[in-house]
Amino acid sequence: MFERHYPAIARFFRNKVDDDAGDLVQKTFLACLESKERIRGDSSFRTFLFAVAHNVLYKHLRGKVREGARLDFGLTSVHDLRPTPATLLARRREERLLLLGLRRIPLDHQVLLELYFWEKLGAREIADILGVPEGTIRTRLRRAKQLLEAAMTALEDGAAELRDSLGDLDAWAAAVRGQIG
Repeated sequence: MFERHYPAIARFFRNKVDDDAGDLVQKTFLACLESKERIRGDSSFRTFLFAVAHNVLYKHLRGKVREGARLDFGLTSVHDLRPTPATLLARRREERLLLLGLRRIPLDHQVLLELYFWEKLGAREIADILGVPEGTIRTRLRRAKQLLEAAMTALEDGAAELRDSLGDLDAWAAAVRGQIG
């Protein structure tokens, strides 16, 4: 189980927490084992595992915020939580631009896009992970893509590179996925 799902779970954490990713992967698998009786038959184990990872990530990030501060993942981005350059394993400028753009959009949207593009999960599976209706996921995906495009546009100086990148976001995201995991 661990060997089969480790790369995807490590990739899930890598662009969000940098140095803490290894610990969070371990916590995810441990939490998964501890809650194995809660695995429902109506969704896949992979879906359950990403739901656990999602909960571990949010618990971790809440722990990093000052005592008493409220953290809204619908508004807060990884960049807001940890304002460091996001050049994680990205070799080409386009890849860095995508990673930087992802880190500047709200975390809820970043997680959604990464599950969709990099983990190849469908709206139904993501809905199971996040505990919201499938139609809501489809709406949020459209909004997340708009936010990513706006973030990348704000970061990009050269319009030609941006046009090339945004022209085939699916292929581009797949290339970045290959670089980080």
